[in-house]
Amino acid sequence: MDLPSETRTRTAAIASGDTEAFAQFFDEWFAWMGREAARLSGRDDAFCADIVQDSMMRVIRSLKPLDGADDLRRWLRVVVRSCVYDRLRAGSRRRSRDREADRPASRQPDPHLQERIRWLGRELQSVGDANADLLLMRYRFGWTLQQIGDAVGLKAGAVDGRLRRLLGTLRRRGRGRRDD
Repeated sequence: MDLPSETRTRTAAIASGDTEAFAQFFDEWFAWMGREAARLSGRDDAFCADIVQDSMMRVIRSLKPLDGADDLRRWLRVVVRSCVYDRLRAGSRRRSRDREADRPASRQPDPHLQERIRWLGRELQSVGDANADLLLMRYRFGWTLQQIGDAVGLKAGAVDGRLRRLLGTLRRRGRGRRDD
């Protein structure tokens, strides 16, 4: 059994980044932490090994000098419990997202949206290939104004001006269309 001063020296060494002290700590506490993870989670060895790994990472990041083995054990119990809960919550969220992704779409696409998309396609054909290319580079490919300018031989400011005018034109046409 560790003496209080021995535990304090060892935890202080780990807190200061002593890899040798951490290696000894790892060997000494790994099995206990694995048993604690199994007791708390009721899960298999692979899950518990992941919990111990997460816990060891927290030990490296946040262990402070502790006075005795009982204090260390209490602190480790909290760390392991926290890691178990974090893993279980993450798994629950992942399963929920997977179920949501597998669920068929419950509603049909908005027919007005479909019509607006067709209208936009026709409008893009009417603005000319050069302007359509600017829109494509900016909004489909996410290029910067500088990248677009380099590709088409313009300054970034000129590209910005053209895009603003083009978008303004499309907005005005769209508003005029809604008023019909």
